[in-house]
Amino acid sequence: MRVKPIDKVLLVLVITLVAFGFLIFSSASLGLLSRNGANFSNVAFNQFLFGIVGGGIAMFMMSNIYYRHLRRFAFYIFIASLILTLMVFIPDLGTSHGGATRWIEIGNFSFQPAEILKLGFIIYMATWLSGMQQHIRSFMSGALPFIGIVGVVGAIMLKQPDTDTFLIMAVAGTAMFITAGGRWRDVIAMGVLIIVLLVIIAFLRPYIMDRMTTFLHPENDPLGNGYQIQQSLIAVGSGGISGRGFGQSIQKFEYLPEPIGDSIFAVYAEEFGFIGGAFLILLFLGFTFRGYKIAARANDMFGTLLVVGFMTLIACQAFLNIGAMLGVAPLSGLPLPFISHGGTALLTTLTMIGIVLNVSKYQKKNLRA
Repeated sequence: MRVKPIDKVLLVLVITLVAFGFLIFSSASLGLLSRNGANFSNVAFNQFLFGIVGGGIAMFMMSNIYYRHLRRFAFYIFIASLILTLMVFIPDLGTSHGGATRWIEIGNFSFQPAEILKLGFIIYMATWLSGMQQHIRSFMSGALPFIGIVGVVGAIMLKQPDTDTFLIMAVAGTAMFITAGGRWRDVIAMGVLIIVLLVIIAFLRPYIMDRMTTFLHPENDPLGNGYQIQQSLIAVGSGGISGRGFGQSIQKFEYLPEPIGDSIFAVYAEEFGFIGGAFLILLFLGFTFRGYKIAARANDMFGTLLVVGFMTLIACQAFLNIGAMLGVAPLSGLPLPFISHGGTALLTTLTMIGIVLNVSKYQKKNLRA
């Protein structure tokens, strides 16, 4: 089989997002200078070293490894990622923050294994679905095992709890299920099941109900549950059309919770305004559509499913984060891909992109810009 060059359009979009994202991250990180215990240099260095340098190396390596080799190791990658995620519950190894146990800490190094689970889940799901195409329209052989796989992941993620990450994984898995030929009536049934599950979780875990109430009526508790969205909207509104200017955000100093985390888009919108915000959204849209175009031209169903899974996961997370900061989606706590703090998250995301770029080398037809 003739190997083509990697898709340059997607590569340019990714490099732009990473470079632009690090500038945004650097500016948002200045807000840490006014907070006790925060070290700007350490945070920026870790983001650059583990996220950009480590992620860049991983992207380059994966773009040069034939993606079909992943099929042989998919099950073992998935099981290893499940075990690693379960290790957050080991005392003195897993750490908690804000009532959630999602991190493993070894010395001064900490990471969130759920990021690796995303990778393992998509690779395994693509392998399983591509091998089950003849049975995918059967509920017993297709939909039911799919629900079982997603359910295993959900049980671990909800135990942490990390409802938001589980939901975007479930959405990505469902997109892959549909792409593989799954029946819409099964998808609708799974959608109803997820809604029922969310209602049950909302009653069992009040913070979910609080998020929904805050989304509908953020003005009811402006100094409590509605504080983050109120401060985010103030930041976005303060940016106006063209923004205050790079580094000139006021809200990142002691006002916005997590200015380098899930609130980073609000910092960006304050500094670059409506024009900058629209530009970033267009970048993500271009990135998403280019990825789906690669999926449509993939040489086999396994490649198609890999790209659909990865692109849906990243795009869903990006637009949910931006939507939450604009008040058009419930607050989720999800970081903004390529931009928010998290060396492990950026490394994993760029690893996914490396696999997508490798799939782009094996196209049925040449992609046109």
